[in-house]
Amino acid sequence: MQLLLSTWAEAEAYLKTSKGIILPIGSTEQHGPNGLIGTDAICAEVVARGVGDATGAMVGPTIPVGMAVHHMDFAGSMTLKPSTLIALLRDYVMSLAEHGFERFFFINGHGGNVASVRAAFYEIYAENRALRGRQAPELRCTLVNWWENQEIGRLSRELFGGKEGSHATPSEVSLTQYAYPESIKTAAMDPETASPGGFYDARDFRRRHPDGRIGSAPGLASPEHGKRLFDTAVEAISRQYGSFLAEA
Repeated sequence: MQLLLSTWAEAEAYLKTSKGIILPIGSTEQHGPNGLIGTDAICAEVVARGVGDATGAMVGPTIPVGMAVHHMDFAGSMTLKPSTLIALLRDYVMSLAEHGFERFFFINGHGGNVASVRAAFYEIYAENRALRGRQAPELRCTLVNWWENQEIGRLSRELFGGKEGSHATPSEVSLTQYAYPESIKTAAMDPETASPGGFYDARDFRRRHPDGRIGSAPGLASPEHGKRLFDTAVEAISRQYGSFLAEA
């Protein structure tokens, strides 16, 4: 059930049965020679909708731009400052909390968001308590990275061996190819598997990883792999969502 495709009356009726909502969050940034710039937002949204369908949960609008300062030396990338992302999340959650939502389950597609999202949770908790004291509803927020569970890890190793890497991965590219088969891109990559390593700012990222990949071989991606990754992620994260709602 998508919030954007619901009426206010349907949202009100939903709140009589559940206080939980799933919020996909991603990024708009480069993903190597064959990865779509919207990869992280697409992955988060596709998985979130799958989990919503599987669990009957309300799925909120995707947050498509995240904290991607380190990708800004590649054309088309967009970013929010950490402080901006924190403020945006505060407004998202507090708006929904005003209507009665209390359990906020973020499905994330971008590792660079993690620190800011977790900081935002504590901003939300502090403001909620400051405004309402002990009478405040007990808001709970949690963050799940769609790729970060045992089931996806096992499948990734089966499909790609040690060539997953940490950015522009064959797993995330496969998932976008499954979601948007009409937008599959191809490109020559030499070497097949990019070198691993860290970076500092955006210019340093571009110097160390000139084609945008980090330790990955996204040429191994396929929509068939993407379907398996989608099914696996939805099953695993649906269980996590159920456990989150059931917590005392």
